[in-house]
Amino acid sequence: MLLKPTSIRVWDLPLRLFHWLLLICVAGALISVQIKAMDWHGRFGLAVVGLLAFRLVWGLIGSTHARFWAFAPGPKTLSDYVRGRWHGLGHNPLGALSVFAILGVLAFQSITGLFADDVIAYTGPLRRAVSGDTASQLTGWHMRMEYVIYGLIALHLAAIAFHELIKRERLVKPMITGRRQVEARDARHARGGGWVAFLLAVLIAAGAVWVANGALLSPPPPPPPDLGW
Repeated sequence: MLLKPTSIRVWDLPLRLFHWLLLICVAGALISVQIKAMDWHGRFGLAVVGLLAFRLVWGLIGSTHARFWAFAPGPKTLSDYVRGRWHGLGHNPLGALSVFAILGVLAFQSITGLFADDVIAYTGPLRRAVSGDTASQLTGWHMRMEYVIYGLIALHLAAIAFHELIKRERLVKPMITGRRQVEARDARHARGGGWVAFLLAVLIAAGAVWVANGALLSPPPPPPPDLGW
């Protein structure tokens, strides 16, 4: 007997906004660095810091499938997925690993960018908090990690294409609408992540951007007076 499919809520609105805003900001950071628009590169980087801080909080207090412990895969989960025995509504185990990899790499990239200094066009807002040698080392890591980000983007797009075109599993549309077609026996709407949780996550994200922009650093010393010599 075939069960009639039904539409359920899987991805909450804050998670979907995070997803698309992160896409825009990462694309903006990558494009701006290529065209040497370093002021915009820094702005996009700060926006990524705020979005990642939001996602960290939302992964703890958001709705069902946004919470990290709801989709963090273990060995058995991965084994079941590889053997075709996994059933779930949120991120599949390989998708979950991709999420953690992307968030980790972007966190590393945005944090190192805060301390970076290329001596010519860009100085990170927290550059004064570290020595010149440390800033130089962090700048090097920041520049090299760009290629890792390109690789993760390529893998992410390839995985989406595989699921959409080969497995006929819709991934993009649910991330727009928040809803997914499932069999009636799996019809369990996502719960939690209300307005109080959302406002708390936004406030913490705003605080993270405030700190990342150097608000806690002492102001730089004034330039020496021009004696006209």
